[in-house]
Amino acid sequence: MHSATRDSLRMARGLLRSGLVLVLAAAVGCSMNHAWQGATADKVASASQTQPLGSTRAAGAAAAPRLAPAAAAAGGTPAAGRAPATGGAPAGAELAAVASHIPGAHVSDLRITPVPGIYEYRQGAELVYVTADGQFGFAGDLYRLADRANLSDARRRELRLALLRDVPESSMVVFAPEKANYTITVFTDVDCAYCRALHKQIAEYNRLGVKVRYLFYPRTGPNTESWAKAEQVWCSADRRSALTHAKLGEPLHSPVCNPNPVASQYELGKAMGLTGTPGIITPSGDLLPGYAPPDELLEELKQDARARPPG
Repeated sequence: MHSATRDSLRMARGLLRSGLVLVLAAAVGCSMNHAWQGATADKVASASQTQPLGSTRAAGAAAAPRLAPAAAAAGGTPAAGRAPATGGAPAGAELAAVASHIPGAHVSDLRITPVPGIYEYRQGAELVYVTADGQFGFAGDLYRLADRANLSDARRRELRLALLRDVPESSMVVFAPEKANYTITVFTDVDCAYCRALHKQIAEYNRLGVKVRYLFYPRTGPNTESWAKAEQVWCSADRRSALTHAKLGEPLHSPVCNPNPVASQYELGKAMGLTGTPGIITPSGDLLPGYAPPDELLEELKQDARARPPG
């Protein structure tokens, strides 16, 4: 996919999550088709009936040119000596005061930004920015104009990687080359046409040195056919083979077993801000919104590596 197209889709994804528009990105991925897609706007509206800002999952990528993320996800060198922080005195007291105005918020959900009077409020890997009195919040990207660094994008990458660190690879279905130059984590739905297109080329991704780690994300949600198929894949003796057969549309005969990771991985995808599948998390924590052919994905990963801060 051309970078301009991907940038447009990122912008659309951000507008979607902020409740401003509804977008179907059918050209590159399988969109959500259940009620969660409009949950952000609904939660904001519901919260505003009792408090201008409640517990939301709003976040988004503002309409802006593709710029490098900040070298440090916390925001690099903050303006006016105001360092992003999450705890300690007096920062802890300051954040506790903000949290007291937002129903359901915890101090650990909040972070000081370089902008006086504006605070980061996170849910999973999604961000909104709130005022100190909790009366106003907005979704979008925060840029440091001195070096055009996108502080919000860097922060989301950091948060996605932190969430992934809690997921053992033993709970994933992994297709790896003998020597991997890049590792991607892919949220997949066995019934998504673009997930199937990606998997049909799994050998080529591996040949190019890309290790693919699958997590389950049945878009239709619990108690649906796609959900049951994901559970059957996990409960098969050979999960890699079962996933391949499922993506070919072939029936599986494995019984559902418990426990299985489908529910937890589905919730993880929601926390990541997924709006469709496949959802590809790069080594830097970027979220690529859909399918890309092997050669184009390789170019994305090369750019991704250049964007990563050293170490």
